[in-house]
Amino acid sequence: MSSSEKKTIQLVYFLQALGFVFGLTFIAAAIINYVKRADMTSYLAKSHMSFQLRTFWWSVIWTTLSMALSLVIIGYFTLIAAVCWTLYRVIKGFIRLNDNKPI
Repeated sequence: MSSSEKKTIQLVYFLQALGFVFGLTFIAAAIINYVKRADMTSYLAKSHMSFQLRTFWWSVIWTTLSMALSLVIIGYFTLIAAVCWTLYRVIKGFIRLNDNKPI
């Protein structure tokens, strides 16, 4: 993996992590991912880019579902689970990237 590929992937993980404080950075991370993923040449880089996009879309789905379910209280629990799951995936991906391992 080239250093520019790694920097792009690190940026996306960083923006995803910032998304917990500033929600728009989570969307910015997905946009950067979609724009840059065609430039990725190594299997390692492609695996992380796919992982990041799956994390984004599943987070959007679960957050939207949780907000709808919050009217009947269970949504608060599913929202907490979605946040924990997303945070886990961002941390796991970043650690594996720093270890130069695919995800």
